[in-house]
Amino acid sequence: MKVELLHVGSFTVGAGVVRRDEDFARRIRCPIPAYLIETDGTRILVDTGPHPDAASDPAGRYGSADAHGPFRLEQERTVAEQVDLESIAMVVLTHLHFDHAGSLSLLPPSIPVVVQRDEWEAGQDEAAIARNYFQPVDYASVADRVTLVDGDHDLLGDGSIQLLSTPGHTAGHQSLRVGEGLVIGGDVSHFASGLDDHRFPAFADDFAAQARSAERLRALRDAGATVLPGHDPDVLRPGPVQG
Repeated sequence: MKVELLHVGSFTVGAGVVRRDEDFARRIRCPIPAYLIETDGTRILVDTGPHPDAASDPAGRYGSADAHGPFRLEQERTVAEQVDLESIAMVVLTHLHFDHAGSLSLLPPSIPVVVQRDEWEAGQDEAAIARNYFQPVDYASVADRVTLVDGDHDLLGDGSIQLLSTPGHTAGHQSLRVGEGLVIGGDVSHFASGLDDHRFPAFADDFAAQARSAERLRALRDAGATVLPGHDPDVLRPGPVQG
């Protein structure tokens, strides 16, 4: 089984926005990853990165030039410029934020999209959309081909890829355990250190749930797994990932 980290954009924001107790005036640039998993001839894309218009024309995409709030978005290469999307068997979304689900509309219409039921339902509820900073235009195009899962789930039925329910950052956030040695943590913590210090971003659906999810991933890390954080510039590098 092979896992490759794709660099599908970056954002710059005040450090205090993405890590508690940091200086809001200090700007930090964070990578936006997606992942390509290849196993027995099956290619699975984990997250899609932002839509190309999110960086070049946010007003046209979302109706407001300030749609990203304090985040300044950059994108050199979309996921479609790095992966033959026709070869993808399925997409797994960690969650529905614009930097993870924005390029769903670039996918061929035959590809199923796997997401937690709690996340998808939050993405249809006005209050939850506002609370979680979702952009429905990002995921509306896949409404007819979403595969909903509830909690932990054996993705391929052979134990090789396990979906782990890790809510808190958003209502139905999920992580992936690939084999025994690698965990794609998503935004349970933006930074690797967050599994220990719980210095999460200033925004969340449920901070207490996020802390419990971080503890779950920390236990896997302490048992020997490599846990990849969401946007840590000191950890995330494009290319093959070793578990």
